[in-house]
Amino acid sequence: MSKIGLVLMVIFFVSGCSTSTITVTENHLPKVYKDHNETHEIKRKIKISLFRLNNYTDTPKAGLRAANILEGVLRSKGYIVKTHIKKKYPTIKQARKQAKKDKSHFFMYGGVSEWRYKTGIDGEPAVSVQLSLYKTKNGKLKWSASGSDSDWGNGSIGTTAQDLFEDMLRQ
Repeated sequence: MSKIGLVLMVIFFVSGCSTSTITVTENHLPKVYKDHNETHEIKRKIKISLFRLNNYTDTPKAGLRAANILEGVLRSKGYIVKTHIKKKYPTIKQARKQAKKDKSHFFMYGGVSEWRYKTGIDGEPAVSVQLSLYKTKNGKLKWSASGSDSDWGNGSIGTTAQDLFEDMLRQ
């Protein structure tokens, strides 16, 4: 077998074991780092109030777990995060009211529709989430994304979710 054939075979097998799908609105997340000139960037202080993601799965506390991972990803991107993931805010209206109290520019709300290990020999992790970022000032939707991801049987739900959030926020 030629080297090219071997490389193509490896790529085929690796890509077949992990799938990811993301749908995003045309708008982008607000940028934390803005170009000042050719060599410098300015870091803007963008504050987001983050709420627990609604759990639409059979897995207990999936929304809380997902929101906790999302909080870390947002902070790593430079956002200032005011977290409310331990509290229940059942409506967007209540979340917006709290975000105003926090003096946040935006608030994030969403849901988890899959958070499990698939059945079978491999037990692959599978995650599906929906995120929406709203402007606190007027309650208008700024950005929204839905994504699903699965990974190898030796991957964890946490790493699969973190990779998915990274990809969603990059869109």
